[in-house]
Parts: sequence; C-alpha cells; structure tokens
Amino acid sequence: MFMVIKDLCKSYQAGEIETVALRNASITLNKGEIGVILGPSGSGKSTLMNIIGGIDTADRGSVIVDNQEITKFDDNRLTEYRREKIGFVFQSYNLIPHLTVSENIEVIESISKDPLPLSDVLAAVGLTDKKNRFPRELSGGEQQRVAIARAVIKNPHLLLCDEITGALDYASAIDALDLIQEVSNRFGTTVLIITHNTAISKIANRVYKLRSGEVVDCIVNENPSDARKVEW
Repeated sequence: MFMVIKDLCKSYQAGEIETVALRNASITLNKGEIGVILGPSGSGKSTLMNIIGGIDTADRGSVIVDNQEITKFDDNRLTEYRREKIGFVFQSYNLIPHLTVSENIEVIESISKDPLPLSDVLAAVGLTDKKNRFPRELSGGEQQRVAIARAVIKNPHLLLCDEITGALDYASAIDALDLIQEVSNRFGTTVLIITHNTAISKIANRVYKLRSGEVVDCIVNENPSDARKVEW
C-alpha cells in the first residue's frame, strides 16, 4: 500500500469546549489510485487531508505515505515532505495575479527537487496556447487548471484536492475531474479528493465515507467511471 492511515484521532480545544474532528479514522490507497473522502461539512474531511498533507498533526494514530511515517516527523521534516512529496489543489485557486500562466507554474517548478517538464504539464492541462495569459484573462475553469498544473509540476507522490469543483459550474467541474484522471493516468500520480459531492466518487478506485470524524463505509470500485460520464 502506498498510503496507510490507521486509527487517526484529532481534537481541538477552545476554552472548556473540546471538538473531536477525527475518531480512529483508517484508510488505505494504492500507488496510482484515485481515492475520494466523502462527507458533509464538519465531518472531518479537511482535518484528515491537512494531517495527510503535513499541514496539521494528529493526536494519535499513524500516517504512512510512500513508506514514510509522517506522524513521527518534526517540523523540518514535515516541511521537506510537503515540498517534495505533496501537491495541493484547493477550492480557491491562489494564483499570483501579476504572473502569467507559465510564470505561476514556474514559481513551484523552481523550488521543486524533481519537477516535470513545463511543456508536458501545460499540454496535460490544455493550456499550452494560453501560457502567456494572466489569471484575469482566464475563466474559472481555466484558473483551476492552472492551479492543478502548479501542483502537478513538482511531480508529487500524492496530489491532495480539497473541494476542487465547489466554485465551478458543471461543465468546468467535469473538465477539472477529467484533468485529474488524465494526470493520474499520465504521470502515475496518486490522488486523494476531498468532497461532499457523492457523484464524484464514481471516478475513484476507493471511496471512504466520513461522518462525525469516523470512517463509516469503504467502497472499492473495480471499474471507476470516466469523468466525462459523471452527472449530478
């Protein structure tokens, strides 16, 4: 298994009030697979993603990614892990407005240890002809493609996507999901998508349902759907 998460627990304290975000959550994912964490707002999805991505830390349990137990890492090793192993794609695009498409991607390329060729990534996301445009000259779907390209250029071992279709119209959302599938197939990238949209789970190899911080169901999909066939 490429990723093994076992008995993960996380709580937050605000004064005398304790909020339990994760309760003994356990999930696994093979290399090159697409996984989906499915659940409503407040179910613990983002907390789980942040711990996997090395942004947050767990109270108990273990996270093993590519044979590295990141729950034992100190801050310096977590920084290195995020920089070298993880690609993040968020609902907000976080593009630098005064840089072109290529320049936005090159910012990440320049600090990556083993980046993919820029031309290959631009081709994969269908933006070769728009590489010299600025974010304000792009549609929301195109900006999301730049955000995905920026995460992919570093050649991450694991691509984490947090509600990436939430701010997009249906057609652009399908484009983004199709792109995620293409990236996984073309570069062998393992992908984990956090979403509340049950339809998106059809493209996944593994689907984990979260409720109140607990994994309440696991579905292994032997025949994931083509993103272009997903409807909601």
